[in-house]
Amino acid sequence: MANYFGTDGIRGEVGVEPITADFFLKLGWAVGSVLSEQGKASVVIGKDTRISGYLFESALEAGFLSAGVDVGLLGPMPTPAIAYLTQTYNASAGVVVSASHNQFQDNGVKFFSAKGLKMSETDQANIEKKLSEPMISLSAEKIGKAYRHEQSFGRYIEFCKATFDRSVNLNQLSLVIDCANGATYHIAENVFSELGASVHVINNTPDGFNINQQCGATDTQHLQQVVLETGADLGIAFDGDGDRLMMVDDKGVLIDGDQLVCIIAKAWKAQNRLTNNIVVGTKMTNLGVRHQLRDLNIQFIEADVGDRYVMEEMQNHGAILGGEGSGHIICLDKTTSGDGIIAALQVLEVLIKSQAKLSELANEMVKYPQVLINVRTKNKVNLDNHQPLIAAIKDAEMALGDEGRVLIRASGTEPLIRVMVEAKDVDTTQQYAEKLANVLR
Repeated sequence: MANYFGTDGIRGEVGVEPITADFFLKLGWAVGSVLSEQGKASVVIGKDTRISGYLFESALEAGFLSAGVDVGLLGPMPTPAIAYLTQTYNASAGVVVSASHNQFQDNGVKFFSAKGLKMSETDQANIEKKLSEPMISLSAEKIGKAYRHEQSFGRYIEFCKATFDRSVNLNQLSLVIDCANGATYHIAENVFSELGASVHVINNTPDGFNINQQCGATDTQHLQQVVLETGADLGIAFDGDGDRLMMVDDKGVLIDGDQLVCIIAKAWKAQNRLTNNIVVGTKMTNLGVRHQLRDLNIQFIEADVGDRYVMEEMQNHGAILGGEGSGHIICLDKTTSGDGIIAALQVLEVLIKSQAKLSELANEMVKYPQVLINVRTKNKVNLDNHQPLIAAIKDAEMALGDEGRVLIRASGTEPLIRVMVEAKDVDTTQQYAEKLANVLR
């Protein structure tokens, strides 16, 4: 039985197995067949703005219909919107055609349960088992029905706005919003402007090819430049499917997901809102965050990398706040998944109530220099038995001591080995990161 699912659904290069129309047709049928075993089922399907989304949306739709599952089409929508709308429309599952922060050459699919949570590993295993079976077509009277949900756009905007404390407003803020030419292009401006902010939007003209291209949460240089040019209070960057958030302060400095989680955590603790006094991060979470949370008497829980694993630890420990430096931030008392727009609103709420600038709040955390090098590999690397790498890691850890750390991990979504080094001194950090990466090259 093939193993198609990674840490965040199925993803890869368009036209290369399994990211092909025939596979997505079979996948829709397989998922639909698993859902139908529990009774009459329905799904909602959304997508980001990459050109191949239309192809794979249609293939999935046909697969679901052939399994007797009704399909509600949502059109281009952020991934977290699908999590919300799955529940709103009482669907059995939500489907997102997206490759998240990757560029247009890639695509993929993610699934949400009826409760708006990432599909369980048990369900994924059942789907992969079904994929190994022959596809069975139903007779005309048993196939599913397809329809388009026309109100989903407005419903999601109102949902996002409802997570913001309306006792305050954004009238005093000027924002630059970078939509990454992705799925927030027709939503983000409405949310923030309707809450009172003065909004300047960039990279909101998707053409199917420019998603995440030198813009958005994965490349904030353009946003940083525009914030400085316009004299805005801050900038907000989403990735192509809207589940990541990065911010830029009034000085044009990038504020990442680790820092944003710290800002929210400190405020929520002061307001007695931080359930169980816990914040969940990952193995990649900056040492500065860990030290800041420790000083605030907030317990830090470390999860494996990936918002799926952050969510699992949040549920295990009854936490309502978790996130990653990459910008996945989960506010579990507001929504069921990482949501860039909702996370941004929580940060803005803190700014308004504290009457502080983003730069001031971010500077309360001393961020350790962190160097991340992605080493592309042709074949799978066994990190546990790579003796030269093990020796190099040992040398680095001995040199860094308690004021630094090393983390080597394989990407769950791309053929990469991620080499990360943190230390107080940026030159030392870069030096050891390069040494470790060279061992893998």
